[in-house]
Amino acid sequence: MSRIGKQIRKIPNGVTVEIVGDEVVVKGPKGALRQTIHPRITIAVNNGEVEFKTANENLKKDRALWGTFSALVKNMIEGVVNGYKKELEINGVGFKANMKGDVLVLDVGYSHQVEFKSPEGIKLAVDKNLISVVGIDKQLVGETAAQIRAIRKPEPYKGKGIKYIDEVIRRKAGKTAAKSAA
Repeated sequence: MSRIGKQIRKIPNGVTVEIVGDEVVVKGPKGALRQTIHPRITIAVNNGEVEFKTANENLKKDRALWGTFSALVKNMIEGVVNGYKKELEINGVGFKANMKGDVLVLDVGYSHQVEFKSPEGIKLAVDKNLISVVGIDKQLVGETAAQIRAIRKPEPYKGKGIKYIDEVIRRKAGKTAAKSAA
């Protein structure tokens, strides 16, 4: 059995979970999210709880789907109640970011400014060298943060670039350290 899939998810106050055709719709104080459900997974909503079943508990693929959709619905419930936030940090001399409407403008060492348009449902905010990515969809928040980080990944010699706030950059010694050691 799937340890994640067999868990019964509690629905907090102020949140509604509905099954509409082959989709599950979660509505809460921060908004609404939709997710298409795989045909081999069935979802039952009763008495403030969401229960997941699979067509065949002995098939490895079905167990994987079972746990996946249980986790997706749990993340949807968490998102409409509290939301998700990722923070990125800009390191480097002259590197900076600012907002023009809903467009993030980055000066990160290129010959031009890089503009990043925030996707629907995502709010971007800049405070000095910190960029905050906030939204209710966990996958979209993580994807947006990864796209911003990919504009200028942190390099291992001086650590310049855009990194997650809790990311640790493994540093390398430069040419002078290698030359003196030889």
